[in-house]
Amino acid sequence: MASGQTVVTFADNAILPALFGSHDRNIARIEQKLGVLINARGNRIAIEGPETPRTVAVAVLEKIYQRLQQGEEIAPGDLDGTIRMTEAAAGRPPLASGAPSDSAAIRTARRLITPRSPAQATYIGQIMSRELVFGLGPAGTGKTYLAVACAVAMMLEGRIDRLILSRPAVEAGERLGFLPGDLREKVDPYLRPLYDALYDMLPGDQVLKRLEGGEIEIAPLAFMRGRTLSNAFVILDEAQNTTPVQMKMMLTRLGENSRMVVTGDPGQVDLPSGARSGLEDAVSLLGAVDGIGFVHFTNADVVRHALVTRILHAYQDAGR
Repeated sequence: MASGQTVVTFADNAILPALFGSHDRNIARIEQKLGVLINARGNRIAIEGPETPRTVAVAVLEKIYQRLQQGEEIAPGDLDGTIRMTEAAAGRPPLASGAPSDSAAIRTARRLITPRSPAQATYIGQIMSRELVFGLGPAGTGKTYLAVACAVAMMLEGRIDRLILSRPAVEAGERLGFLPGDLREKVDPYLRPLYDALYDMLPGDQVLKRLEGGEIEIAPLAFMRGRTLSNAFVILDEAQNTTPVQMKMMLTRLGENSRMVVTGDPGQVDLPSGARSGLEDAVSLLGAVDGIGFVHFTNADVVRHALVTRILHAYQDAGR
């Protein structure tokens, strides 16, 4: 493919250091990911390379510039996500039916959260439009984090009264049953990732206040039996470790003006050998039920450290 040059100019010189990144790391990252060469003189940036990568590079720089203008901070993961989303958009035909949008942003009290892959954008759209959504795929794809972000945003908008987050208390190879402490202290290790996501989206004092007031509830799956969850956003995390009976129980808790997101990795089941996963059972039974959304993530959607993707591929290649 023939190489060429595109020149783009940015008006606000004060934003350029953040746009380029410390020691021009953002520029270097775009060059590495897209195979282009970027030269900057003042606020004039020349991009050299094949036409499509040049076009993507310009779009990435413009999107990052716009976010910086709005006072947002750009982390390395945000840049990688913008590159990934822009590349995907460039490869789609115009107005593709059902094509996910890279503008599906979620506003929480602490930050603006944007999708970092087309699957994430689809997932956000499904959560916002359907009452029950299954997010399926490997670790690091943002299944739980984005579900919590959508729930927090809806709570802040007054669209729901309660946020209920639950996990099955199943050990992942460790024996934690003899830990000292009361019931909450025993189950907290299983629920810690949910707390982490909340504190990333809400100020700490708000998290504590809402937990104490019952607006946010984090509890093991066993606590859900016999309840009807109305006006709530319910998240069942690590659902691959439920039994079919537990999964049926949880799905039938859904009350009026509520929605539920079920997340899990079918490849990381920690149930006793031979036990059927409730997540696998539900997907096979409910796949054709109208109104339920299913979003499948792959290793290509991993948004943690780039090394995590390579580790997952190594395990996958070894059949483990």
